[in-house]
Amino acid sequence: MRVYVPMTLPGLAAAHKAGELGPGPLDAFAVTPALREWYVSDDIEELEYAALSRAAQASLRQLATDPQVPRRRVVVAVDVPDGAAVADPDRGLDPSALGAVRIAQPVALAKAAAVHLDSSDAERDVTAAAAALGAADLGDDDAQFTVDGAEDHELLWYAVQEIPTLLG
Repeated sequence: MRVYVPMTLPGLAAAHKAGELGPGPLDAFAVTPALREWYVSDDIEELEYAALSRAAQASLRQLATDPQVPRRRVVVAVDVPDGAAVADPDRGLDPSALGAVRIAQPVALAKAAAVHLDSSDAERDVTAAAAALGAADLGDDDAQFTVDGAEDHELLWYAVQEIPTLLG
């Protein structure tokens, strides 16, 4: 099963140093029954992109809690055994939990399929979005517009072997 683990650049550096994503439990996103129902598509690539997008939103939330980290969203795509990623059935169709899963144990970085990362061109919009997130959550339309501006930037795809270069 492919899961998408949201993080920050310092989190990626720590995972690279440790050789694993963890410690567990890890919050991630995947193609869950609730995500399938919400997205209304049978195209697995579209569904995986939706899960990746949810993870990018979660990465933005992590950035909003720590103003010291570089303002680039990071998502690591990892393959885990079926059943290792579990959705909370009590959160079913809760819009904030669509696609959310939890992985109990750390995951070896060797299981990663790719790293998705904002380009440096996105930093200004991601910085603004992280700052506006709280107001957007409270219903401020202008703040939501700013948050949506970060989502206009596609995350770039990198091979796991490129992590040292990404961390510079």
